Amino acid sequence: MELKEYLKVIEKFVKDYLENTHCKQYVLGLSGGVDSSLVAALTKSAVGKERLTCIMIPIDSHPSDLEDALELAKDLDLNYLVIDGSEAFHAIRDQYVNQGIELDRGTLSNIKVRLRMTILYAYAQKVGGLVIGTDNADERYTGYFTKYGDGGVDLLPIVYLVKSEVVEACKIYGVKDRLAERTPSAGLFEGQTDEGEMGVKYSVLDAYLKGEEIDEKSKERIEYLHRISEHKRVPIPTPIEFKRD
Repeated sequence: MELKEYLKVIEKFVKDYLENTHCKQYVLGLSGGVDSSLVAALTKSAVGKERLTCIMIPIDSHPSDLEDALELAKDLDLNYLVIDGSEAFHAIRDQYVNQGIELDRGTLSNIKVRLRMTILYAYAQKVGGLVIGTDNADERYTGYFTKYGDGGVDLLPIVYLVKSEVVEACKIYGVKDRLAERTPSAGLFEGQTDEGEMGVKYSVLDAYLKGEEIDEKSKERIEYLHRISEHKRVPIPTPIEFKRD
């Protein structure tokens, strides 16, 4: 199946899912990155402008992140809100500091992502909506998402697209090359990039997921990431059911 054809399959899935759940709209965290840009474009195409609200949630983010998200929202004529989560993040961090506990950078980054999830679900509950996710195939396979953060969503429409396909799809929907080809980053701290944190390039990860040959070191890294993140992809563990007499 060609990518353009599959995008129509995703659009139908997105439209049908909203109608079958009898919810009113989708709520999307718009970061200015390629994944959320694609989900914004295809969701608007699937259900229309009035059934999608994009929320930009800067938390000590680089100003360019918000600028890129605003540019995309205006280019695609999206409904959007800006909710700054910085003050809430600082309050949580400072509560730990005041008790002599210094949280490491990874923990602080995950607090930011989980705050974004909380903000999205607050608005979704207000409007009777569903939170639509942006994780792609690369992120899902390696576990490069925060449990109950960006992984805490109601559906994942682009989860079977590798990163290069996400970039290509963005261009199909008319997203500017500058935004579609932006260096992938969650904007969680200065200089942060997805590839830097994963320790493997998206191009190599794409090739692995498509069944192509890659170097042994990268293969070991990818399989390690997949193995240690398995808990993120499975249902919450429970014991055997209690059979009452």
